[in-house]
Amino acid sequence: MSQAMTKERRLKIRCSEQTRALLGRAAGYARVTLSEFVLSRAVEAAEQVVREHESITWQQAEFTAFLTALDMPAAEPSPALLKAAERHAAGVDEG
Repeated sequence: MSQAMTKERRLKIRCSEQTRALLGRAAGYARVTLSEFVLSRAVEAAEQVVREHESITWQQAEFTAFLTALDMPAAEPSPALLKAAERHAAGVDEG
């Protein structure tokens, strides 16, 4: 079994009796344990949030504009870019 599949950590949460009963009913309808229900729904939600924050989705026109910008960089680097390059060069060990 892979490391990701082992259940080594416990997650404790507190909720009202009303919330507990609702989750229990939902788990029953889904024919899984309460823990399996809560964990699976939490993982689904977490994956969605991560996808939304770690991926870029563009319309075709936006993507085309991005590719065009990559093909035609500015003629001269900005002062901020030059300063950043200097800072980077000062911190790089060439040995």
